[in-house]
Amino acid sequence: MIKYVPIYLRFILVFSLISLVTSCASRKEVVYFQDTGNFETLVNNNDFASKFKVDDLVSIHISSLNPEASAPFNLFRGAAEGGIQAEQVDYLVDQEGEIDFPVIGKLKIQGLSPDELRIILRNRLSDYLKDPIINIRLRNFTVTILGEVKQPGTYPVNGEQITILEALGLAGDLTIRGVRKNVLVIRDFNGTKVYNRIDLTSKNMVKSPVFYLTQNDVVYVEPNRSGITSSSWDNRATIAISVASILITTTALILTRQ
Repeated sequence: MIKYVPIYLRFILVFSLISLVTSCASRKEVVYFQDTGNFETLVNNNDFASKFKVDDLVSIHISSLNPEASAPFNLFRGAAEGGIQAEQVDYLVDQEGEIDFPVIGKLKIQGLSPDELRIILRNRLSDYLKDPIINIRLRNFTVTILGEVKQPGTYPVNGEQITILEALGLAGDLTIRGVRKNVLVIRDFNGTKVYNRIDLTSKNMVKSPVFYLTQNDVVYVEPNRSGITSSSWDNRATIAISVASILITTTALILTRQ
């Protein structure tokens, strides 16, 4: 004899089966570089170089064989005492795209790459230093990864460039529910937002203008159909289970009073 199954248990069973079906994803939806062949070679002609923007924080350190001669070109905060070294001062790119560099004065660096800035500084320093060593680093290079990734957040970048694949790797990669063919990259050009999309399933992603990310880029991975459906079912299930719990509690109270 088949025993009676409470309605709330029926609902949970049906919901579990639907979640299992809707969470399935095909190979075309989840595999990267699907159109690559064995031993295939693709030359990357992307000559990307990061460019300085307004509000960037730039570290510039000048050194040479003559430390005393190069000292005036480095700004430090605080004095070196008790084994504690003074902190070097970084340069903020102002609204005019300029920094105020010691001795030399104002330098327009907005739109320049680190290599281009090194060339300019080397030329400007030639009257003061012989064969200067110029170290340049962007201090506020971060990218933000949102949406269907395992660890969304804002991540610092240590080098001068980072690819979108490396950035997604920092966030733990996409979840199984992330749409790989339509990843959105939001880029800021001095107050103007530019929206680009990239297909991670194609080998031609390396040719995309957003394959290399720039400072403060935002990467958003949207959920696929099963992810949206699952989210909707999760909300409905939460409500239904809450209602079922109330009904069970109410029924139990009525029965105990009889």
